[in-house]
Amino acid sequence: MSVSNPNPARESMEFDVVIVGAGPAGLATACRLAQLAAALPSPPTICLLEKGAAVGSHIVSGALLDPTSLNELFPDWQAQGAPVSTAVSSEDVVYLTSATGSVRVPDFLVPADTHNKGNYVISLADLCRWMAQQAEALGVEILAGFSAAELLFDDKGSVCGVQTGDQGVLKSGEPGPNYTPGYDLRARYTVLAEGCRGHLGKEAIRRFALDKNSNPQHYGLGIKEIWQVEPAKFKSGHVLHTLGWPLSESGSTGGGFLYHLGDNQVVVGLITDLNYDNPWLNPFEEFQRMKLHTAFAGTLTGGKRLSYGARALTKGGIQSLPELAFPGGVLVGDDAGFLNFLKIKGTHTAMKSGILAAEALAEALAQAVPPAVLKGYMERFAKSALQQELHKARNAAPALHRFGTLPGAAFTWFDQSVCGGKLPFTLQDRTPDHQTLKAAEHSKRITYPKPDNVLSFDRLSSVYLSGTFHAEDQPCHLQLLDAATPIEFNLAQYDEPAQRYCPAAVYEIVREDGVPPRLQINAQNCVHCKTCDIKDPTQNIRWVPPEGGGGPNYPNM
Repeated sequence: MSVSNPNPARESMEFDVVIVGAGPAGLATACRLAQLAAALPSPPTICLLEKGAAVGSHIVSGALLDPTSLNELFPDWQAQGAPVSTAVSSEDVVYLTSATGSVRVPDFLVPADTHNKGNYVISLADLCRWMAQQAEALGVEILAGFSAAELLFDDKGSVCGVQTGDQGVLKSGEPGPNYTPGYDLRARYTVLAEGCRGHLGKEAIRRFALDKNSNPQHYGLGIKEIWQVEPAKFKSGHVLHTLGWPLSESGSTGGGFLYHLGDNQVVVGLITDLNYDNPWLNPFEEFQRMKLHTAFAGTLTGGKRLSYGARALTKGGIQSLPELAFPGGVLVGDDAGFLNFLKIKGTHTAMKSGILAAEALAEALAQAVPPAVLKGYMERFAKSALQQELHKARNAAPALHRFGTLPGAAFTWFDQSVCGGKLPFTLQDRTPDHQTLKAAEHSKRITYPKPDNVLSFDRLSSVYLSGTFHAEDQPCHLQLLDAATPIEFNLAQYDEPAQRYCPAAVYEIVREDGVPPRLQINAQNCVHCKTCDIKDPTQNIRWVPPEGGGGPNYPNM
């Protein structure tokens, strides 16, 4: 690393590789590239940038781990003390027929790739913290609490690094008394590993038209809690997945989960596919209702809720993958959309994408004149087991969207169990999630029960458990692209769905006598799930990083 100061207001640091995001994809990229350093003419300088206050503080995932990529990256991970110890011991897939009814799906009707034998129930945040330790031991420089605000471009239009966000900017946009300008982190290559709907990834995809040959990306909103349950109700390593109710009542798709982790702790959550069409739907309230079903209440009753979090996830599959390399950089993990919907897993695929990118980076850095575009990354992916895995699973998500839960599940079973994922066609899903809402007046209004504060809760008390904090006197990181756009359209058409799809009560319609309704943005509540950036029908909301270190502070999500 070298430091220069061409602009007295902003220092510049130079690296060989800058990686944005210390999730599984970014950490796998950093670790694998550092492992390959000995074979290079000179060890590459690697900077890993993390917007959370610490590695893991913004990580939220189920999570079930397929250990294949971890085995490849650290074959001795068990001896090194990786926090991966709770093997899946048993599992059930249950179709919830109503608020009280359920039917267990026989094992033979569950596709083989959806089973979890050999997988582990983990805290992804804990795994990322452990991987960060390995990365630092390998010589990677990790900068936590610094957000990547903008891409930097050279005179040829190639990405040449990122600019970190300024600190101490007031809500007015003026520098405050503690103002500190961000840094220009310049690099030969920039790896975007921001997770789902990364704001720099969005810019790179748009600027370089990386998605010109792809379907639109599709998303789900995952909402999760950790509970301490009574010892008699705890079954270490047990996994429950559910389909059907409560989302089926509105014709929506998604599913619930309950994983028994360790120390009498379980994780419970609901994934709501964001292609739903009823604007009255509230994913947070659907989650609260789901917990009242005996399939979940039987375990949770008598327990204590410990933490809460929410995050969007990609589920478009291989049809929605953009081109992975652009001049000066690459996309890895959920910034591209590598989640395997059929397996309901994205950690091992994110890590594998990082490993492939690191190998392509090492090859490029060994050359006297490194290429602008890492075609080697795309070539490696095309020949990889990851590509084969995603290709096999390609029809699962669009089948669910096109046919609904039960017919879509039946199609997927035939595709996987009878045809081995080799049907001679690929289902397409070309309608973006933000275009699927129907008019509120033509949709069934949904009335949700008040929380009982035993199993179901309100959004504000939930946000409190996430540890979310933003300095109030800073610019709003939830931007209206056209501030002059009136809210009347969303109000008239959809009764402003933002006040329901946000799992953190960020968006509120304020009505006062004699004054037109206005949209109030309570940005301090934001848990960085990105749902508003995805689902807003007018695409007028843009999520950008707040001041570095702001947002949720998840302990072990």
